[in-house]
Amino acid sequence: MMPRLGTRYPIEHEIISKPKAEYLTDEYFEMELPVAPAVMVGEEIVVEGTDVSEYELEVRICHHLGLPAPEPPQKGILKRLFGKPS
Repeated sequence: MMPRLGTRYPIEHEIISKPKAEYLTDEYFEMELPVAPAVMVGEEIVVEGTDVSEYELEVRICHHLGLPAPEPPQKGILKRLFGKPS
C-alpha cells in the first residue's frame, strides 16, 4: 500500500518490521512509539494495534499535505467496473 501511495504523493515512508517480541520490551515502550502494528503520518498516529484502510490512510496523507481528500472508493462490482453513472 505505501509504495503505491508514495508514487501518488510527495511523501517519504519508512516501514519498520521486527519480530513481535521486540515490540513488547521495556526499551520499546520507553521510546514512546505507538503499539504495533501502527501507522503514523507526520507526528500523528493514524492507527495503532490494528490495520487501517488504504482510503483512510490516503485521507490522512492528503490532510497532512494540505490537499483535498480523495473521493471515497466506489462500492459494488458494477460501479467499480463501469464508474459513476451519468
